[in-house]
Amino acid sequence: MTGVDVPALLTFAAVLVLTSAVAVAARWFYRADVLPTPTDWAVAGRRFGTVTTWFLMGGTIYTAYTFVAVPGVVYAEGAIGFFALPYTVIVYPLAFWLLPKLWREARDVGAVTIADVVRVRYDSPGLALAVALTGILVTMPYVALQLLGIRTVLTVLGVYPAGMTGDVILGVVFAVLAVATYRNGLRAAAVIGFLKGVLVFAAIVVIMVLLGPPDRLFAEAERRSTGPPDLVSAGVDGGVVTTHLDPGLSTAYVTLAVGSALALLMYPHVLTAAFAARGEQVLRRNSVALLGWTALLGLFALLGVAAHALGVVVAQGRAELAVPTMITQLMPGWAAGAVFGALAIGALVPASIMSVAAAMLFTRNVYVEYVNPNTTPKQQTSIARFVSLLVKFGALGFVLLLAAQDTINLQLLGGVWVLQTFPAVVLGALTRRLSPAGMLAGWAVGMLTGTLLVTSGGFSAVVVLGGFQVYAAVIALAVNLVVAFAVSAVWRR
Repeated sequence: MTGVDVPALLTFAAVLVLTSAVAVAARWFYRADVLPTPTDWAVAGRRFGTVTTWFLMGGTIYTAYTFVAVPGVVYAEGAIGFFALPYTVIVYPLAFWLLPKLWREARDVGAVTIADVVRVRYDSPGLALAVALTGILVTMPYVALQLLGIRTVLTVLGVYPAGMTGDVILGVVFAVLAVATYRNGLRAAAVIGFLKGVLVFAAIVVIMVLLGPPDRLFAEAERRSTGPPDLVSAGVDGGVVTTHLDPGLSTAYVTLAVGSALALLMYPHVLTAAFAARGEQVLRRNSVALLGWTALLGLFALLGVAAHALGVVVAQGRAELAVPTMITQLMPGWAAGAVFGALAIGALVPASIMSVAAAMLFTRNVYVEYVNPNTTPKQQTSIARFVSLLVKFGALGFVLLLAAQDTINLQLLGGVWVLQTFPAVVLGALTRRLSPAGMLAGWAVGMLTGTLLVTSGGFSAVVVLGGFQVYAAVIALAVNLVVAFAVSAVWRR
């Protein structure tokens, strides 16, 4: 956009102000005297019921950047962008079994982080440290990615990158979020989660009504496609998109879906939200009910096709702007601002939980374990609050000082890295054939393998193996498992 859309910007600001006020006032919804313990600050005392957990976990898993990036991939590359749908379906049968089990383990031993669970389960400080450091490492770029989602909206509103206005808005939004999280911990994310759920679902209903029947959108997108039936990136002229998957990309599609599903439940922010549930049945109900958020994501993915059908044109390499640009064409300014406000709120929930999760991993599994084992619970909360501020402003530094592609590249690596904790978090609950030493060795080799695969391919998450395109995280996990079982077998002997 060439100028600032004032009505949209005012509505956008009003939504953010309302959300910020609710987040800061979250303390009104609980007793203030229960805050000082890590369990109360980080996982809300494990008190959340089914409805609160649904909004919290949905708001955590389905981030703002997801709602912008997935339709952007569909717009730029066609059908392969829909891999996010099977991946968010595959994950829930695993969640139905895994999350209640981990919740029970965490409650029984007083664990607040997944590294706490690993520490007690295997009596291995080294393996717990590996899980904690991996969680912290993958969280930082993920928080920064939420800022990129907000920045995408500000770009379409015309206030970014003009001068310092966009940076100031980003800074103010995250400063308010930092204060809310510092004061209220996970409860700040919970109250924002309600607003996010209501606004995002309402927004997609309005957008779909304005767009009309989906079959017409697909037909128009196909009509506009003039290139070969493979996946061609969108350029300044609108590019070419196909709703049919190139058969040569089938292995990439499957491994992306499966690998991403396995990795999702390893992220510290997802497990932190799960640990806040009231009980195992709450998590089982949500493992079914969260499919409603997947349906929402499917509709957002469809917007990538709609952008082509409506002839939306964005600059080369800026496909994430396609859907926000389309929204400005569909709606009057004030209505578009409300939708953009909903998308911005979508960033605040996961960013808040991610900072809490990373802060507790550092406090419990690094500081207390290796620096000061005599730290009291109240001191742990104080340290975690301070670290949560560092995480947020560190992520803000990522966005302001690094190119957007650098943050995206780090997030690609994060997905590969976090999957390497799968043996310690999941497989150890299924088999005793894996020793802590074996899992630690497998983790190290898997991290190295995944990093080399992604970076050697020019930061591509999909690499060629034996003539097939495969998600690098899956290859790294396979190497991880081979090493883990081999070292475990030698260790036992």
